[in-house]
Formats: sequence, structure tokens, C-alpha cells
Amino acid sequence: MPYDTLLSAFALGNIEMPNRVVMASLARNRASQPGDVPAEISAHYYAQRAGAGLIVTEPAHVSPEGQGGLAAPGIYSDAQEAGWKNVAGAVHARHGRIALQLSHAGRVSHRRLQENGAPPVAPSAIRARGVQVYAPADDGTPGFVDADDPRPLETAEIAGIVLQYVDAAHRANRAGFDMIEIDASNGYLLHQFMATGTNRRTDDYGGSVENRVRLVVEIVEAVAGVIGANRVGVRLSPGFTGADIEDAEAQASSRHLAGELARIGIAYLQLAEAHAGVTFRDVFGGAIIACGDDSAREANARIERGEADAVAFGRAFIANPDLVERLKMDAPLSEPDAATIHGGGETGYTDYPTLDEARRDAGN
Repeated sequence: MPYDTLLSAFALGNIEMPNRVVMASLARNRASQPGDVPAEISAHYYAQRAGAGLIVTEPAHVSPEGQGGLAAPGIYSDAQEAGWKNVAGAVHARHGRIALQLSHAGRVSHRRLQENGAPPVAPSAIRARGVQVYAPADDGTPGFVDADDPRPLETAEIAGIVLQYVDAAHRANRAGFDMIEIDASNGYLLHQFMATGTNRRTDDYGGSVENRVRLVVEIVEAVAGVIGANRVGVRLSPGFTGADIEDAEAQASSRHLAGELARIGIAYLQLAEAHAGVTFRDVFGGAIIACGDDSAREANARIERGEADAVAFGRAFIANPDLVERLKMDAPLSEPDAATIHGGGETGYTDYPTLDEARRDAGN
């Protein structure tokens, strides 16, 4: 096989991965309404991709105020828990492994997505300039609108945020997920607390590096207390500059956080920059999952160089439900249709053919 290392088995926390190909978290905005409940077609979608060494789900918001996109699934209600249990069961029926990503959008949201039209919450009242979110437009149709002005969280509210993650962890555990990934990346709430440009607080959650990563540490400790540290991963993006994120101390805060996560003993860090893993080996002893725009050849080489233990693929999994099988055969990959990534139904979601199906159709 051309990618022997990428396709080799690996022990990650409490699970055995048959390969080192991870399906990265991908927002698809197809939760059923009302209630942002994972739909039956989502169970089919994830089951189609069960060949991955580990699937990480799309972001599941831990509370109504954490919603960052129309029809994004949550993990705070009984109906949502039941929907996710269906998803996890479908993946396990195909002998797959799956982690639920817990997320809170923070300021990357809009009052049309919030209960009673409330403003989104954030560390500080700083709007995400030039950032768009998937929300109802003025006429009610779904589309992308500018992120709204947020309100700053009161210090007394922060303990409640931690409890939202604790409740979500209990629900994920009951739903049967193998692992939980905490999203502290890509400009969402936990990343907003970490970054100097979005956190102007003067309490225990602002100012120093230690204070700015405090919320992430508290959440990870709490979630690890629910399901065990060896079933927890954290996604970071130290070099991320989208979502109007500015951070003069990105590497310092991420490395300090990585040391705290090593102390807690979590299973892995997923790093959303292709070359970030090298700078964390000395402070984090768990597994490193690199996530970038790597080709399979680049991913294989990255693991062989010791920069990562596994590599996460995003867009490649959208149009190639049998991605691992295609890699085994070094077969060409299909390209996703950008128009159907967010929202809709089965089209552009569960109707991408496997290689065998495509060849069979081509022969008819």
C-alpha cells in the first residue's frame, strides 16, 4: 500500500484505531427542526464513513446560546441525546469509532439563532467583524448573515458554562460515544477566551495566559471527571486568524494549555495547522492529530517524521464516504459540491457514491 503508515493501526486513549485516518469535525447544518435534533439521515451519513480510524462529529452546541448556525445539532435536550444515540449506534453497527465534539459558538452567532432574540455571548463585547454565520435572512430564508454584536459574560455566569459541558458529557456518554472532543479552536467561545484580541476581561478569566486558558482547563477537567481523561481530546488552532481572531500570544497560550492538558492526562490534541504538532511534543505526551490540507502522501510522511500520530481529513470525507478504502487502492478522490455543504437534505450529504458504486454506475 502506498500509505502504509497512515493506514496502520494505532491505540488512542481507550480505543483501537484500525488506521490513522481521522474524520475531522464538519458543520453540515442538517439537524431536524424544531429542536436541533440529529436527524435519521445523519446516522446514515456517519455510518457511511465508519471506515475512518475515528470519526469526530460536527460541532454539537452545549446550550441554546451556544448555537452558531441554523440547523446545527445540539446536545442539551433529551431529543438531541436520543438522536445522537442513533448516530453512535449506526457507526458502531459498522464497527466504527466516534467522538462527539462539544462546542459553543460564542460571538460567532446571531440573535436570530438565540432564544428570544438575545445577543450572543462572548468574553468581551467585541463583534466578529467580517464574519458570517448561517442563519435566517431578513425574509426568513436560510443564508449567511453578518455575526451580531455580543454581550460579555458576567463572571458569575461562567460556572454555568462549565456545567453546560458537564451535562453534555453525561448525555454523550449515555448516547454511547467512544470519546468526546472539546472544541477550543477556530474562533469559537473557548478560543475567544484564549485570544488577546477577543478577551479584554479583568477578572480571573482575562489578562494573563493562565487566566485566558482557565475556562478551557476547567471544562476539560470537568468533562474528564465524567467520562475519564483517556476518552477526551481537545482541538486547538494556534495559527488560526479567521473569524476575526487576533492573538498576540497564540503560541504561548496554546503551549501553556497543552501542558495543563498533559497534567490532566487527556488522550489527544487535534491541531488545526498542518505543522503545529512539532511544537507541542515537548509539552504534551498524548497523541497529536494534525488537521490541515494534507494529501494522503503528505499525511503519511508527517506521521513517519513523528510530527503527528494521526491525520484528520475534512472535505475529503464529504465526497468520499469510503475514503479509507480509496486510500488503500490509491484511487482518485471525488470533489465535494460547495453549494450543498451547509443545509439541505440527502443531496450532497448521503448521496456521494463509493468507488465501487461509481464504477458500477459507470458500467451501466
